[in-house]
Amino acid sequence: MPEVSNRTLLRPLALASLTANIALVVTGAAVRLTGSGLGCPTWPRCTEESYTTTPEMGINGVIEFGNRVLGIVLGLIALACFVAALLERPRRTSLVVLALVAGLGIPGQGVIGGITVLTDLNPWVVGLHFLLSMALIAVTYALWKRTFEGDRPRRSLVPAPLPALARLTAVVSAAVLVLGVVVTGSGPHAGDENAKRNGLDPEAISQAHADAVFLLIGLSVALWFALRAVRAPGAAIRAAGLLVVVELAQGLIGFVQYFTHLPVLLVGAHMLGACLVWVATLNVLWRLRERPFHEPPAAPLPAEHPTTAPAPAPVA
Repeated sequence: MPEVSNRTLLRPLALASLTANIALVVTGAAVRLTGSGLGCPTWPRCTEESYTTTPEMGINGVIEFGNRVLGIVLGLIALACFVAALLERPRRTSLVVLALVAGLGIPGQGVIGGITVLTDLNPWVVGLHFLLSMALIAVTYALWKRTFEGDRPRRSLVPAPLPALARLTAVVSAAVLVLGVVVTGSGPHAGDENAKRNGLDPEAISQAHADAVFLLIGLSVALWFALRAVRAPGAAIRAAGLLVVVELAQGLIGFVQYFTHLPVLLVGAHMLGACLVWVATLNVLWRLRERPFHEPPAAPLPAEHPTTAPAPAPVA
């Protein structure tokens, strides 16, 4: 099949890029939760004299510097993805574009990270740092999934109303992430004891966040039932069911951390859970459509009936 190129290199690199972007969120949470946000008090250097941490900076310097190093590793993986996409034969424009966007997001993260340090951990800038990570997770997930697909036009696997319901669920999932960022900016874990908060009422913002979570779970359950009702492909039904399970687990962590006054380990688990909810949401969208490598074969034409009468039998 000439249209199916060898993706043994790009596919694992794309998965590594997706995984590293999730890991960057988790290590970024560790920076904030351990009060290491200014462990390296300058940028791009760690100190005025050194690009690396020093023994005098202690564990906070190590944690912050480790997060910066992971960002560099992520950039190298993104560069490798872009080169692998260029080397594909035949080259696929969609893969090259996705790899390029994922790569350009890395220096963007570095710039926002630098602004975060230079503004003494402004909560709105910190939130933007997180949301860019969510965008990069979406791009790298798309890059990874596209290595399993062809370039034929996208084809829906379910009736028309269901993709619309899935897109609405994704929009609400994104809104939950945004509200979670606002909640974080109003809470106690600022990344440094002297960092300012956004000044909003934590209880009111947390209630709005919880309301959005209930809406998201309701939409996800409705989507699961609807997919079962129309006998959608099993992969799509399982993806919707997995989304509901991940959301319920994330919601449980969220409620426990709120009523136990935000212990560090639970907040870190909630940050990881936010990434998993987002990936599960993207997985549902992907399972409702396909891009085949080839058009399905056309149905065979019916055999033509003979138009002439059979020859008469010979006379004895």
